[in-house]
Amino acid sequence: MSECPVCAVQITFSNDTVVGELLECPDCGTELEVTALDPPALAEAPETEEDWGE
Repeated sequence: MSECPVCAVQITFSNDTVVGELLECPDCGTELEVTALDPPALAEAPETEEDWGE
């Protein structure tokens, strides 16, 4: 279990969760990135930037 960094709701990881996986907070809808598994940690996922075909 970890805590959403935005709204502090507790989020449970599934057994097959991996570092770098993106999850959505069930309470506030923020996109989160798993940054560690032991201990479990979450951070806001970085915004995707447009590459404008480059």
